[in-house]
Amino acid sequence: MGDKLIKKIRSELKSQIDLSYRKGCENFFIEKIICYGVRTPLVRKIAQKYFREEVRFLKKKELFVLCEELFKSDYNEEATIAIQFLSLSFDKFEKKDFKVFTQFLNKYINNWAKDDDFCTHVLAVMVGNYPELILELKKWTKSKNMWVRRASAVSFISSDRMSVGKEVGYVARDNLKDVFEVAKSLMRDREDLVQKGYGWMLKVAANFHQRQVFDFVMENKKEMTRTALRYAIEKMPKKLKVEAMRID
Repeated sequence: MGDKLIKKIRSELKSQIDLSYRKGCENFFIEKIICYGVRTPLVRKIAQKYFREEVRFLKKKELFVLCEELFKSDYNEEATIAIQFLSLSFDKFEKKDFKVFTQFLNKYINNWAKDDDFCTHVLAVMVGNYPELILELKKWTKSKNMWVRRASAVSFISSDRMSVGKEVGYVARDNLKDVFEVAKSLMRDREDLVQKGYGWMLKVAANFHQRQVFDFVMENKKEMTRTALRYAIEKMPKKLKVEAMRID
């Protein structure tokens, strides 16, 4: 069943290729990527279609095998579909399955788009269901893999949104201490995308805890890169932005 399903998915992706979009995608990433050139909304519709028709009936082990085959191809669109399948299957997962997701992260996540999609749709949900997994995220800040280090921050951000359009993740709850610990661990990271990752985490935290995040930024702004600092204060009032960006 898995091979036949993958063939159908790939056939449908190939039928939706937009060459101009593919060229734009390839130019958009600093790192080299592999993509068909199918717009993301269409990719998600394909994933939802096959999930309704076939994937939802798979056993957990079969689901993991299917998703790993999609990840292995290295195509961005197939990774998006695998992540969509996982995000729609949380009724099947247990805490122990975090090990499988960690393996997927280490082996197959190799650009910021895959990283952010996987973190906000899969890892954040696992951490939301099992808060003790935050201890694992803290360990990831020391990983040699930059995408794992970025994930240590972005996994605090959920893809779910409130009616006002703000991201809802673990930062919406009482765990700012953990958020700040991760930010401190990543503060001297040399990778720009890791800096942006923890800056994004702080920005989302500020949606709910603006004063605490502002105070954290002010206490640490000499150590933070300007990139991370700008991300963290992006949605704050102009007065606070000016104060945070002031060079003492």
